[in-house]
Amino acid sequence: MPRIHPIFADLHRGEAEDLLRRNHIGRLAFTFRDRVDVEPIHYVYAGEWLYGRTSIGTKLTTLQHHPWVAFEVDEIESAVEWRSVVVHGTVYFLSPNGGDREREAYDTAVEELRTFYPEALTAMDLVPTRNVVFRIHFDDMVGRSSTTTRDTPG
Repeated sequence: MPRIHPIFADLHRGEAEDLLRRNHIGRLAFTFRDRVDVEPIHYVYAGEWLYGRTSIGTKLTTLQHHPWVAFEVDEIESAVEWRSVVVHGTVYFLSPNGGDREREAYDTAVEELRTFYPEALTAMDLVPTRNVVFRIHFDDMVGRSSTTTRDTPG
């Protein structure tokens, strides 16, 4: 009877970026004092930025004072067949009312968000309270995977 063995490997930068582009739901981890929170968010990865949006609330207040985050996306096929990317970076909030560069970044973020969810920030938006737009710049990105091989006993 063949035995299955997991093989763990690092993803190359391009493979990690491809995983981020293929997916649109990930988990954002952030800290405040002695507490770590992890929340699912919708996102779009484009260029060197991860774009998202959120609602006014505790997460937003925390991130405005402590903008350093970790972000994770997984593709899971089984316990031994998966790919995962973890990014560490800084959250930047964008406003359509900021200076020229911020308005340009905001417009880019909205355009990118609409590639996944065309109704984002329009009158047709199903979650209009998610009107705070942000982007995350990556300080580092680590991708890992697990695949399998089968041994056939001699």
